[in-house]
Amino acid sequence: MAANRVGIIGGSGLYHIEGFTRQKWVEVKTPFGAPSDQFLTGELSGREVVFLPRHGRGHRVLPSELNHRANIYGMKKLGVEWIISVSAVGSLQTKYKPCDVVLIDQFLDRTKKSLEHTFFGRGIVAHIAFAEPICEELRQLLLESARTMKVRAHNGGTYVNMEGPAFSTRAESLTNHRAGYDVIGMTNLGEAKCAREAEVAYATMAMITDYDCWKVDEAHVTVEMVIENLTKNAAMAKEVVKRAIEKIPQVADWSCHHALRNAIMTDRKVWPAKTIKELKPLLQKYL
Repeated sequence: MAANRVGIIGGSGLYHIEGFTRQKWVEVKTPFGAPSDQFLTGELSGREVVFLPRHGRGHRVLPSELNHRANIYGMKKLGVEWIISVSAVGSLQTKYKPCDVVLIDQFLDRTKKSLEHTFFGRGIVAHIAFAEPICEELRQLLLESARTMKVRAHNGGTYVNMEGPAFSTRAESLTNHRAGYDVIGMTNLGEAKCAREAEVAYATMAMITDYDCWKVDEAHVTVEMVIENLTKNAAMAKEVVKRAIEKIPQVADWSCHHALRNAIMTDRKVWPAKTIKELKPLLQKYL
C-alpha cells in the first residue's frame, strides 16, 4: 500500500478536479463498520491522493450518521498521512461573509458522540493532546494557497460543531454569536479527533455559505442557499486544494504524526489481542 498519500474529504463535486488522474474507486472494510462511500484514489499535483465524499455520492448520509472512525480508519489503511477537509459552514460573525473561507484553528463540541469520536476503549486507553485540534502546518499551507488566489481567507477561528440535521434555532444561533464563536457546522470535530488519534495531520477549509439565523436582517439559512454558495465556491476550493497539495512535504514528520507517542496509558503487556488487531494501522509503530 502506498504511503504518504494526501486525503481529501468533501462534497461529491470535489473529485471533478482538473488534473486528478488515474482515478480508481476502492472499497475499504474497517472494524468500525462502513465508511461513507468507497474511496477514490488517484494522482493530483504530483502526489498520490485519496478522496472521500463525506456524505456519500448523491449526499445520502446525515451528519449525525457519519461514521468518522470508519472514514479516518479507511484513509489510514490507504496510507494517508494528511487530510484536507473542505466543509460548508454558517457564519456567526458579520466579518465572515458568504463565499469567504475560514482556516479554523479551534473547535467547540456541541455533540453527544464522544464514544464515536475515538478509536480507543476495548482494553486500550489513550488520551491524545487536543489543545490545538488542527494541524497548524497544514492549516498554514491552505491559508497561503487561498491568499495567493486573492480569496477572502481568514486566519483562524472557532468552529462550533452542532449535531443537526436541523439548522440552529435563533436562540442557539444568537448564543453562539454573542459568545464570539466564528462558524458553525455539523461534521468536522469527529474527523479531527479521529485523525489526531490516527496520527494523520488534519486541517479544515471552512467555506461560508450563510449567516446561520442569528443575523435577523439576512435571510436565514436554507439548503438552497448552502448549495448555491457552495457551487459558487467550488472552482476556488479545488484550486486551493491543488496548490496546497503541491507544498505538502513528502515525509510525514509533523507533531501530529507522533500524537500517540505519549498518549497510551495502558501497559503494553495487557493490550487485548483483538483490539491490537483492530487498531493495527494506528498502532503498528508501537507494537
